[in-house]
Amino acid sequence: MNLDFFKAWIATHTRTERGASLVEYALLVALIAVVCIAAVTVLGNNLDSQFDSVGASL
Repeated sequence: MNLDFFKAWIATHTRTERGASLVEYALLVALIAVVCIAAVTVLGNNLDSQFDSVGASL
């Protein structure tokens, strides 16, 4: 009897959309992190070459 109640409780609480939205937020955060890393890498390379240019001209 208790096992049936537990199975029913799990079935009702696992059919929510919270899990789907959590996955969507996780993917969104991962995408933002990838974009930030790419931007820092590109800007870092550009700044490095500009600092080399300024250092060579001094």
